[in-house]
Amino acid sequence: MPAHKIESGHNDTVHDVSMDYYGKRLATASSDTTIKIIGVSNNSTSQHLATLTGHQGPVWQVAWAHPKFGSILASCSYDGSVILWKEGNPNEWTQAHVFTEHKSSVNSIAWAPHELGLCLACGSSDGNISVFTARSDGGWDTTRIDQAHPLGVTSVSWAPSMAPGALVGSSMMDSVQKLASGGCDNTVKVWKLYNGNWKMDCFPALQMHSDWVRDVAWAPNLGLPKTTIASASQDGTVVIWTVAKEGDQWEGRVLKDFKTPVWRVSWSLTGNLLAVASGDNNVSLWKEAVDGEWQQVTTVD
Repeated sequence: MPAHKIESGHNDTVHDVSMDYYGKRLATASSDTTIKIIGVSNNSTSQHLATLTGHQGPVWQVAWAHPKFGSILASCSYDGSVILWKEGNPNEWTQAHVFTEHKSSVNSIAWAPHELGLCLACGSSDGNISVFTARSDGGWDTTRIDQAHPLGVTSVSWAPSMAPGALVGSSMMDSVQKLASGGCDNTVKVWKLYNGNWKMDCFPALQMHSDWVRDVAWAPNLGLPKTTIASASQDGTVVIWTVAKEGDQWEGRVLKDFKTPVWRVSWSLTGNLLAVASGDNNVSLWKEAVDGEWQQVTTVD
């Protein structure tokens, strides 16, 4: 499919773009403190639908909730706040909730798998991770991982809700609540919810990077027997972390040294393709071969 350029309408750097569940709308986050909602179609046309204002600083990330909860978008900002936006009438957005628990920039947000409910993880420069879970009465419960990365949390990513090797359609009795996080301490950490409290689930922390971890992405497993996390770093490398079964040690291998900071990593829905966005303005796609080696499939300039 040929690429086409979309004018965002922002007047400063765009930090994040997120497509909704149906692939019909984009949300964009910018240093101009706004969020734009843009309609896209198969005939390469785009339409500006809404501008959301409310943050007092650069907006780093936006994330759509699963549509079973309605039309909900989350955003996080340098101003330390996380805003939940809800669409009532088409293209009419209001602030449904503002979280102000963090005292420093909130750098990353991620919705949990929808099977776990309406649940948002947030990582902040204050070193803490907050997890907000919606209650049936409209309120929110909060759990925290204090000083998850004392120098600052740069990224958070949820594990799939089904344990590795579980069959699709298994009961929620098999569900797990785990998070991966990356930080300014150059490490990746894994967390698991035990009896309402988050505990570190990897000992020691995963250390192969020599500079800030810019992004972590937990791969979908779709019944695969192993668990995989990708991490991207300021040091120019992407590391693929795998563990065979619960309780085993994580093993890391360098996918590639890109010789330039790597900003984002993102998995395909099937978990077999990895997209890597690097500081040379390229996006490359990688696939694991049968022998376990990772091969570059293509580059998107």
